[in-house]
Amino acid sequence: METVQELIPLVKEMIAQKPSRRLVKVYVLGGVLALFGVVLVLVETVCSPFTAASRLRDEEAAVAELRAARERQALQTQALPEKGKQHEDTLCSRALSNRQHAS
Repeated sequence: METVQELIPLVKEMIAQKPSRRLVKVYVLGGVLALFGVVLVLVETVCSPFTAASRLRDEEAAVAELRAARERQALQTQALPEKGKQHEDTLCSRALSNRQHAS
């Protein structure tokens, strides 16, 4: 409310000085931009709790995805030695069978 009370004397002084059209246009443009800024700040203030909640949900989803990826990687690393052992066993048995026949 204080700004409106300060604006009224400013407008009265401007009218008393008879400003040019260009100066009036600059003042109007500045006022419109200031009003637009105020509206944007109000919208941001009203919507900020919702955007914070969505960011929190996004972070939780990312953490869950990372955990799932780590679990998959751990399972794969556990499965690889087992496959490697099976592969080595088949190679050793083949090598032994070849040697028995060769000698």
